[in-house]
Amino acid sequence: MPAGRIKLSEYLSQQLAEHPSLHRDLGKLVLDLAKAVQEIALLISQGALAGVLGSLESQNVQGETQKKLDVLSDEILIQTLRSGSLVAGIASEENDEPITNPKGGSFLCLFDPLDGSSNIDVNVSVGTIFAIYEANQQRSPELPDYLQTGRKQIAAGYAIYGPATMLVFSLGNGTTGFTFEAASGEFILTHPKIQIPADTSEFAINTSNERFWEEPVSRYINECKKGKTDVRGRDFNMRWIASMVADVHRILMRGGIFMYPKDNKDPSKPGRLRLMYEANPMSFVVEQAGGLGSTGRQRILDIKPESIHQRIPVILGSKNEVERVEQYHREHDRA
Repeated sequence: MPAGRIKLSEYLSQQLAEHPSLHRDLGKLVLDLAKAVQEIALLISQGALAGVLGSLESQNVQGETQKKLDVLSDEILIQTLRSGSLVAGIASEENDEPITNPKGGSFLCLFDPLDGSSNIDVNVSVGTIFAIYEANQQRSPELPDYLQTGRKQIAAGYAIYGPATMLVFSLGNGTTGFTFEAASGEFILTHPKIQIPADTSEFAINTSNERFWEEPVSRYINECKKGKTDVRGRDFNMRWIASMVADVHRILMRGGIFMYPKDNKDPSKPGRLRLMYEANPMSFVVEQAGGLGSTGRQRILDIKPESIHQRIPVILGSKNEVERVEQYHREHDRA
C-alpha cells in the first residue's frame, strides 16, 4: 500500500480516537457493512454470467415485484449482520417486519439492500443505503425502537455500484467517500470532507409525473426550465437516473437538487420514497456535507416516524435550492 493512502479501517480508528463520543464498536459495524458491500458488488459485476438478473414472482411488503438481486443483496446484508453481536435488530425495505438478532448488540441497522433495482437489467448504477441507530441494550428491540427521528442516526451512508464501487458515509462529523480497490481488496479514502455547493444549476426529477405535481414544485421546475430568460437568470440542466443513490451521489460530487415530491398520481401515498430506508439516511449524509433534506414543508430529519415502511416526499441537495422550494411551499400554503 503506497504511503499516504488511508484504508477504511485506518480512517475509522482515527475517527474513534478523535471523537470519544462515538460508540467504540461503530467502526466494526461499518467494516462489516463494507464486507457485505464487496460481496454485493461482485454479484452485480457478474450480471447475466451469474444468472442473477431478472425478476422473481414474489413481491415485497410494498407490493413491488422483487428482482433476484434485491433478494440476494438483502440476504447478504442480513447474514453479515446476524453473524456477529454488534446489531440487535435489523429492518429492511424487503421484509415485512424487523428481524431480531438473538446474539444481541449495541445497534439497530436499517437498509435498502438494492436501491434503483429497476436499472439492474440495463447495467445502470444502483446502490445500497443504510442507517444506524443505537439500540436499547436492556432488552430485545421492539418496533417502536426503530421509529426514531433521523436526527438520532449515529451513522448513515450508501454504497454505489458503478464504474467504481464507492462507500460514502457519515459518522456525524462530515461526509466521506471511499473507493474500492480490487487489487488490495480495500476501500481507500478518495473523497475526504465532501461539501455540496449551496447553489446549483442542475436538478433531478422525473418530469413524466409533471401533471401530478403540486403547484410549488411546478413553479420551481418551470423557472428552472425557462433559465436565463426568466427570474432565475441562468440556465439549468436536468438529470434523472431513476436510482436515488446515483442521483444523490452526483449531487454530493458536484451539487444539485434531487426531487421526488408529493403528487396526486396516487392520493393514497403521501410520498414515494421510504422515510426509514432512503430519506433519513440520505438526508443525514447530505446535511453532513452542507446540504439540506426536506419534504418541502418539513425537515426530513425532524419527522417522527409513524410506521417502519412510511413513505414521504423527498427534496434534498444544494441548500439554497432546497430552501427556495420550501419557500414556494410556504407561499402556496398561505395563499
